[in-house]
This record gives sequence, structure tokens and C-alpha cells, in this order.
Amino acid sequence: MSPAKAEKAFDCLAYKERVQEEIYGEIKGLTPQQQIAYYNHSSETGPLATWWKAVRRASPRSPGLVTRQAKQ
Repeated sequence: MSPAKAEKAFDCLAYKERVQEEIYGEIKGLTPQQQIAYYNHSSETGPLATWWKAVRRASPRSPGLVTRQAKQ
């Protein structure tokens, strides 16, 4: 008897590809510096912003790491 295949409720790869296409559409004429600003803004305001801020606070600082807070 072979195991039954489960129905996919969520296609992770299709979702990832769709999101990547959306992001590419938003950044495709930007300079590298503008792309960095886009990603920084997204990490501060997007759905994972609270988690990302907690990770930053918990992470040890590398001597070579320059953060935007340090630059200001």
C-alpha cells in the first residue's frame, strides 16, 4: 500500500517567485544605493519589522559592521 499524497494548501515556491517578481518590479531602475535604501526601509516597515528589530538588538556587533545608526 503506498502512502497517500497530501494536497498542497500552500505552494511555497510559487509564492517566493511571485514576491521576487514584485520586488524586482519595484527596484528595477534603481541604483545599488537606492536598492539598499529600499531593502532597509522594507525591513523597518514590512511585516517582519518587529522580528528584524529584535534580531538586530540581540546580535553582537561586529567591529567592521557599519549600521545606519552609527553613520548618523
